[in-house]
Amino acid sequence: MKPSTRRRLFRGVLYAIFVVAAAAVILISDWEAITSNFLDWEVAVQQFPAIVTTAAKNTVVYTFIAFIGGLILGLILALMKLSPVPPYRWVATIYIETFRGLPALLVIFGFAFAAPIAFTGWNPPGGSTGAGLIALIIVSAAYIAETIRAGIQAVPKGQVEAARSLGMRPTWTMISVVLPQAFRIITPPLTNELVIIIKDTSLLFIAGMALGDRELTTFGRDAVSQFANSTPLVMVALLYLVITLPLTRLVARLEKHNQRSR
Repeated sequence: MKPSTRRRLFRGVLYAIFVVAAAAVILISDWEAITSNFLDWEVAVQQFPAIVTTAAKNTVVYTFIAFIGGLILGLILALMKLSPVPPYRWVATIYIETFRGLPALLVIFGFAFAAPIAFTGWNPPGGSTGAGLIALIIVSAAYIAETIRAGIQAVPKGQVEAARSLGMRPTWTMISVVLPQAFRIITPPLTNELVIIIKDTSLLFIAGMALGDRELTTFGRDAVSQFANSTPLVMVALLYLVITLPLTRLVARLEKHNQRSR
């Protein structure tokens, strides 16, 4: 048998297995129970407009705050880790390794509940939700710092040498030459980090939220308890996909663009 024939036969077997498995799932599934518990139109309609005007809006706002805060802090940490002064490198390294190694849920719990107990009178802006956002900023900064550091080190050294030969000071060289090129290189991974933060906002539920502060996951959980139906979770999942899928496609396009540029 020719190799091409074997490949076609093998591919045909894989298609047949897929068709049989899909047919089995369709035949075995209890579609009436699935429809009533996950696709109840009446329950779905009752989620609007609050699921968009409150939950989705809060998710986007929390993501923006956590990402911008993490980006600023991450840039500072990245520059500290690349600093010629050892104490700065040590502090940045300890911070990055610590918060990359801790679960985000644990950090949020610590800032929302442990910190107010340890530091009497500490009242973060935004209450428990604000404490959760501070924790998200701190965790995301550790990951973003490593991304920025890698981007800075990926800039060809010849660029720095050329700038220095023109009389540019090190600080101005970093600001005007290195960082713009570094951020162009790390745009795809930074966008990935943004997607991760969008999903991590779901962890803010542990801090406790007022009705007007709920993000998508907390909104869906409360709606499931209210209606004794899982349709709100499906609605929440769809909205997460509406937010994240364009970003993941953007990452893919940016990566292809960077590959073509190289």
